[in-house]
Amino acid sequence: MNIKDFRFDGSKKFKINDFETKQEGNFKDRAEAEERRDDHIMDLQVLQEKLYAEGKEGVLIIFQAMDAAGKDGAVKYVMSGVNPAGISVHNFKVPSSEELAHDYLWRAMKVAPQRGMITIFNRSYYEDVLVVKVHQLHKKVGLPERVVTDGIFEDRYNQIINYEKHLHQNGFRVIKIFLNISREEQKKQFLQRIDDPAKNWKFSDGDIVERGYWDKYMEAYEAAINATSTPECPWYVVPSDKKWFARALIAEIVVSTLEEIDPKYPDVSEERKQRLAEFRGMLINEE
Repeated sequence: MNIKDFRFDGSKKFKINDFETKQEGNFKDRAEAEERRDDHIMDLQVLQEKLYAEGKEGVLIIFQAMDAAGKDGAVKYVMSGVNPAGISVHNFKVPSSEELAHDYLWRAMKVAPQRGMITIFNRSYYEDVLVVKVHQLHKKVGLPERVVTDGIFEDRYNQIINYEKHLHQNGFRVIKIFLNISREEQKKQFLQRIDDPAKNWKFSDGDIVERGYWDKYMEAYEAAINATSTPECPWYVVPSDKKWFARALIAEIVVSTLEEIDPKYPDVSEERKQRLAEFRGMLINEE
């Protein structure tokens, strides 16, 4: 499996209607994919510990998707076993009154990753060029007339590019993942949530409402991905009809980025080593 096949960095266009959401890569079966995923999860644990100890770079992982595409499951499985001290997860839902009183990037900026940390955004500022665009919400939140123009989303694409470039230039990697699920698979997942009492809580009336805007959302995702894909902060479009494949691919994407960072445990000076040797002797000689 070559993650470059799923990477969009501006060198090629993403066409959502041509993208196969049922892909399984070159795995011979699900068991092989899950074995590869588990291997990467083990690798991730070591790399994340080094990233945290070194404290030089930080990582922001953004998950965007339609409902039922598996964002929560991806976070749960791929990040299993990672030291909680070095990771934070933020879910971006409908903006609060305080958040609406600021610019749309504000709520993301205040929870951006620290050096040594991995921060996960379950949805993100991209909602402001997705759901806001689909429902034309920018016309309903009291923005000044000079801002609410036909070019507002082109402006936002550029603002997002500049913000992500700013993060990258200041030592933070940005991994953007679009879990691409088909309309048919979403229907299947919704029916499971309705039919299984243990999953009823996952289903909301709004899920059906948003499903009615499927085509508009697909247009918005395609436009946003093509407009904001850069070599420094690429998008990865992950086929998500088969969640076992999606999780294996996500694990490989995250590990490959951390391997590129190549974090290392901090060097210990000779003077410090001598002090440690003294402490070791003290502990051994304790009665």
